[in-house]
Amino acid sequence: MDEYRKLIQEAFGESSEDSDDDDHGQQMEGSNISVEAQYVFGENPKWERISEIKGLSLCREFLTSDQQSTLLASILQEGWFSEASHNQAMRFGDLPPWAKELSTGIHEIIEYSDYDPESMETDKQEFIFPSELLKREPLFNQLIVNSYQPGEGICAHVDLMRFEDGIALVSLESSCVMHFSRVHESTNENKIPVYLTPGSLLLISGEARYKWKHEINRKPGFQKWDGLEIHQKKRTSITLRKLCKTE
Repeated sequence: MDEYRKLIQEAFGESSEDSDDDDHGQQMEGSNISVEAQYVFGENPKWERISEIKGLSLCREFLTSDQQSTLLASILQEGWFSEASHNQAMRFGDLPPWAKELSTGIHEIIEYSDYDPESMETDKQEFIFPSELLKREPLFNQLIVNSYQPGEGICAHVDLMRFEDGIALVSLESSCVMHFSRVHESTNENKIPVYLTPGSLLLISGEARYKWKHEINRKPGFQKWDGLEIHQKKRTSITLRKLCKTE
């Protein structure tokens, strides 16, 4: 088992869908995805492009249920939310090992995912994340973990300019709808809903990063998808960003 597979297994545990090495090797024949990425994410991770918003891409099955549980356990071990009044933790620079491994997993799934050529505007990486951002070191060096109780969300905002382009958001526990609206429009006009499920990965770059606000209103009546109200439960989110260089 190579170093990458060791890192991911330590961070998230073995996927319940994983088979033994021999079977896994056979699955790789004819595939365009790397052994490392397939070991973690399956044969062909599926991405959804939000057509109305350039620079917004969603992978619903980024983490398996087992990997989500292991990740939540790692967060719990940090002790950040031991008191009821604590609902947010921020870290800058040297991130916890599990957050570094999560960043590695994000890099791998972007680099090795397979795509339908007819849906690609340029190359496959540009389809979901600009290649110049994927090459930066580190990919992310700032972490926010939020713990939301039922009904709690976030107001419409654009992330601070102290952070570079390219933001990753991993959702855990409860599903929710994140709404996007253009910066210069009222938050009550032309909102674009995005359904975030547990274990999903949302990538925000370019126009989605700078020209669109995003919000999560979890008050009754706002959390609906396909005409159905989402049952509100506790939700945990992980946001990874890169600080701008200082002169």
